Amino acid sequence: MRKSLPAFALLLLLGGCETSTSKLSAAQESRFQSEGIKRRADDVVFRYTKDPGGRDERREDRRASIIVTGGTVLIHKNEKVGLEITPRTRRELSVERSGSRVRIRSGRGRSEEIWSFEPQDDVAGWATDIRNVMNATTGGRKRGGT
Repeated sequence: MRKSLPAFALLLLLGGCETSTSKLSAAQESRFQSEGIKRRADDVVFRYTKDPGGRDERREDRRASIIVTGGTVLIHKNEKVGLEITPRTRRELSVERSGSRVRIRSGRGRSEEIWSFEPQDDVAGWATDIRNVMNATTGGRKRGGT
């Protein structure tokens, strides 16, 4: 009995950590509904890379959710924004497909970051819808991408 108690407590703690990343404020939900949600994936594991290929490159896996509308790409953990692309975005952007992965690149040099994930379906469709939002940005230079 005594040996199973710590294991049971550990299971309770780990089970309690599994919460959804998809919760948004009512205002955000309303905004995305009005823009027309094209794609949405909740609780996805993203491979986040900061300063890729640089001396200070840092990688980590992050659980987050993604929403793609006609005018926005949002990667978020509940109401906390990881990456948001709108028509006002001024950063250099690209989206690339590599097998079953979609890579979203934002910024350049030391400020560059990559958010990479594997959609459950239609990788090409995800890449196209994200690219369409990027093409509508006013300030950012777009990089090539497939």
